[in-house]
This record gives sequence, structure tokens and C-alpha cells, in this order.
Amino acid sequence: MKIAIYGYGNLGKGVECAAMHDDSVTITGVFTRRAPETVTTCGAPVYRADEIDRFQKEIDVVIICGGSATDLPQMTPALASRFSVVDSFDTHAKIPEHFAAVNAAAKAANTTALISAGWDPGMFSVLRVLSGAILPQGTDYTFWGRGVSQGHSDAIRRIEGVLDARQYTVPVENALTAVRMGENPTLTARQKHKRECYVVAKEGADKAEIERQIVTMPHYFADYDTTVTFISAEELKQNHGGMPHGGSVIRTGNTGTSGEHAHVIEYSLKLDSNPEFTASVLLAYAHAVCKMNARGDYGAKTVLHVSPADLSPLSEEELLAHYL
Repeated sequence: MKIAIYGYGNLGKGVECAAMHDDSVTITGVFTRRAPETVTTCGAPVYRADEIDRFQKEIDVVIICGGSATDLPQMTPALASRFSVVDSFDTHAKIPEHFAAVNAAAKAANTTALISAGWDPGMFSVLRVLSGAILPQGTDYTFWGRGVSQGHSDAIRRIEGVLDARQYTVPVENALTAVRMGENPTLTARQKHKRECYVVAKEGADKAEIERQIVTMPHYFADYDTTVTFISAEELKQNHGGMPHGGSVIRTGNTGTSGEHAHVIEYSLKLDSNPEFTASVLLAYAHAVCKMNARGDYGAKTVLHVSPADLSPLSEEELLAHYL
């Protein structure tokens, strides 16, 4: 499989790292909006983003490594009109409209475009659907963190006057404990998570206005108790340089003639590097996109449309013998 990496931030670097450990993958190039001579990779060639069209015959799948706030809504439909693609669009409330835009572009071009790959949306989405099908009489709960959210951090960095930022998503411990004990609480977004923002402001920036824009930002912070702490670039590097994350999907439900038997399904992740793990998910789904496109399965897809067998490099015989 020949891939292109479109964007070379933390996620793009993670995709290159994952591809280096997959003998079935060749990186045609890294495509960046920066000057190529300023970008140092682990060996992949670097080109300007606007050069990608001349490599069409040398690319099976473009892995798009932009941010969900402003990049992917434009990038993914545009690239899907020429290439099969995978992205990690993670603004849950806007997934239906993103899917529709990408689907129109991909169907017109006979490409396959998988959106919202990652761990949530992504792996957690699959587990929510699976658990709900098994325990239809029940309730879903999803908790994220404590960890750094790439999408939320990127959204803060897009605010005028912000030099750099990290945003931590933090579960409310009392809520998580109540769910695990099978108490089936009804919880708002605010009751489940807090958001902690560490922001490096540019010199002379209006910090009060930056804080106002953060705490009122729809889909990201407006529905949560959010704290904003302004720190120096040195503090950010020293105390918030890592990218850990994780979380749990929990389904509580009942079976029996009168619901007398309670059950809890929990699936959890603990990640040292959010971008590297997300990149590994993107690469796995790029393999699936390549197979689906070869079968003529065009248009927009999500993780819910993909068979686990399409993610695996193993044959059907190997899967049946060793994984069932």
C-alpha cells in the first residue's frame, strides 16, 4: 500500500512512525503547507501540499493529518475528489454533515473516504454499537482522560493571541464510580467531565478575551466546567510536553424476565501517546480503505462500515484458526 501523509504535526509524525513498522506500506511522501526544506522527517520525502496531484498514480490512500476545527472540513472533501482518504475528524456533533460532504465528493470520483478514524470517534464508536446491540435494555457511558485532547488543544491554538496550548479532559471521579457500580445515573456532559486548559499567550495578547473565547466555544468547552491557566512557554514544555490520554466505554444493562440480572461491559484504553496511537488506528483503516476501493466500494465510510477482517493483514484461514 502506497500512502501519502498530508500534514506533518504530531499526528503526521505518528503515521510515519507506524508505517516504518509495517513492511506492507510505502510512504510516497509527506505533503505540507510549510516550506518543505524546513520539515525534517524520519526518511519520507517532503513536498508542498499543492504538489500532491502529480503523484496520483503513486498514492493508494492519503492519510489526512489536519485539525478538525478548520482543516478537515475543507481538506477531506477536496482530497476525496481525487484520492481515497482517511481522516480523524472528531467533532462528534458535526460528523453527519462532514460525512455528507465527503460522501458527495467520493462518490462522484469513485474514491473511498473513511472519516472519523481514531479511538473516539473510532474504536469507542464500534464498542458502543456492539454493546448496545448485546444489551438493548441499558445505558451507554463514555469517559475520556485524564489526558491531552489533540482536537481541543488545536482549537485553542486557533484563537487570536494564543501561542501554544494543551487541554486536558478530566473525568469526574464520582460519576465514573457510580457508573461502574451499576447505579445508572443520568449525567450531563458537565457532570461527567471537566476541561483544564493551559495556555501560552502571545506578548500583549488580551488574556481575558482569550479565556472568554475558550469557555464559550460551542462543541468544545461551552458545556463543561472549564478552567484556563496562563503559563509560560517554558512551563508548557516542562510540565505538559507529553501527549497521554485514554478513557472507557461502559454499557450497563439488564437481562431476565424482569431485568433481575445486571451486567456491565467496559472497554478501556491507557495511552502514553495519543497522536501515535491515533496514527496507528488511521494506518489500520487505510489498509481497509485500500481493500474496499479495490472491490469498488466507493463513497464515505466510517469505522461502523468496516469489517474487522479488512483491517487485518491475515488471511481468512488464519483469522478463523487463531482469532475466533
